[in-house]
Parts: sequence; C-alpha cells; structure tokens
Amino acid sequence: MNTSAFKKASSNLYTLFICALLFTSCIQHVPERVQFEEKRKEDAIKSKALLKSILGIKYTEVKRTFDNGLSFSPVGYQLVPEWRISFPSTDSVNIYSPKKKRFLNTPVIFDHDSVYNVAWAWLKLRYIKKDSIQFMVLHVHKNIIQEEKSHVFMTFYTNDYIKNVLKADPATIWKPSRKDTLYIKAKAALAAKIADSAFAGTQPAILTPKSKLISVKKLVTPPDDVNGGMEYDDYLSPTYEVTIHKAYTDFYYSYTAFVDDQGVITFRKSLLATMPEYKESSDNAMKGITDGYLKLYLDVTPGKTLGIPHKSIIFLNVTGTKK
Repeated sequence: MNTSAFKKASSNLYTLFICALLFTSCIQHVPERVQFEEKRKEDAIKSKALLKSILGIKYTEVKRTFDNGLSFSPVGYQLVPEWRISFPSTDSVNIYSPKKKRFLNTPVIFDHDSVYNVAWAWLKLRYIKKDSIQFMVLHVHKNIIQEEKSHVFMTFYTNDYIKNVLKADPATIWKPSRKDTLYIKAKAALAAKIADSAFAGTQPAILTPKSKLISVKKLVTPPDDVNGGMEYDDYLSPTYEVTIHKAYTDFYYSYTAFVDDQGVITFRKSLLATMPEYKESSDNAMKGITDGYLKLYLDVTPGKTLGIPHKSIIFLNVTGTKK
C-alpha cells in the first residue's frame, strides 16, 4: 500500500472511531434523559395528589429557622415567620400580604423532586403531616439551585391545630424560642468584651437630640422601595443623618460608630475614601466630632435584640455648619 492510500485509510478509520464514540455517548445518555422525564412525570402526579390532600386547609407559619434551629444569624438578622396560606387548587395559593392587608392569589408551579415555585419563591417540600407542613427555602439563579452553607426552614401549622389543640394565637407562637434568647445573651456578653463582635439590634439604637444645636433623622426604607432596599436594612445598617449647627467649621463626614450596651457612642471607622497621608487627621476629626459633639448633644439608647441591650454598629452622615 502506497503512502497516500495508507493516510486515506487511517483517516477513514479515525472518522469511524469518532463516530462510534459519539454514537455510544448518545446511546448512554438517552436513557438518562428518558428516566429523568419519566420520574418527573411520576413526581408531578404525586405532587398533585399531595396538594389535593390539603386543599382548602388554612395554614399559619409558626417558625422560620436556620438549620441550627436558631432564627438569628451571626450578624443579627432575624428570620420572622409571616406567611399565612391555603391552597384553593393544585396550581395556586392564597397568601396573606401584610402590606396590602388582604390575601392574594398567586401561582404554584411544580418543578421536580418536591421543588415548587410558590408565590414566586422557590421552596422544597420537606414533609406534609396531619397538622403541619414544612418547606426549605431554595436559592435559584438562572434555573440552577444554589447550594447554600446555611438553609432556611419554614414550618406551618393548621389554623385548626393552633386554635383547638395548642389553644394559642399566632402572636404567642411567633415568640422567639429559649434557644434564641440564650444565643442572643451569649452574643451580647461577647460583644461587651470584644468590639468586633458587635451585631445588629432588631431594635436599633435611638439618637435623641438634647440640644437645639443638633438634629437627627433616621433613614427608613419606604414600604414600596424600587431601589432594592429591604426593611431589614433599617436595623442591619441603621443610618442617621446628623446636622450640627454652629459648628467650629463647615464639614461633612460619613462613618460608622459603636454604640455599647450603656448607650456610649465611639468612633469606629470612616466610610469615605481618604488619601493615606490624610487618614490619621481625618480619623482624628471624626473622633473629635463624636466625643465633642455627639456625646454632648445626644441622648443615646443602645440597640436591643429580644429586649437585651448590646453593642451594635450605626452608620452616621454628619454635617457641620457654622451658621
């Protein structure tokens, strides 16, 4: 066989080999796709049967926790149970809107393997029992479930069980657990010793002017904010606009400060970009404003969580005017 014929035969064999590999790959993956779709159909049938079994039953969310059983995160964010729901059909849910003070009917879409989109939130059904149901909150990005380090669970009881068995009302059931209280007490004790252990108070610090030479306005997220602000930002990052009248000069500084469990306010760090050579003088100016004006002109109530005062961090935009 000449060289040209050999090269041609080798090329044909290589092409056949590649085609065989691709064909084998397709053969291997077709059953997987078929199995997935068949299981999805079976799951959809089971899902519809599950929802049919609870149609018309009214549920109230009684607990929302992380997978450690706590309703608080290390930074002080509190999970709050707030959903009241019922399923009038297998593809819709009535959910109470605290803002609109009425129930809204929203879609329920089954995806796969006990995963639902309920009222535009992705949830995985953990269980349905006689008097309760539980969902795990999922984080989905571009139709892909994002695995989180910490999961959130929503537990619901039937209204009938709450009223006739527990003989309670939602307000009583919604109270934080003893485990939550012990957790916050421990965090408060640690924050008193280590400044960087400060955490957000669900009741932020209160700055009350005791002189006409100072005015304070706490920034609050509007109920229907369109800029992405959330209500919990109001306590996770409590921000205050402070104006000092008849100051030694005109100035503006933006910085964070600690407020300890006694209401003592101290400078923490600047929020403004500063050239390295000016950082020390700038920080000293903010410390001076905090110690010389804010401590003198303000009554400060410490931030609290579950009624427990503790060290927290506040955000300050301080303007000084000579007028």
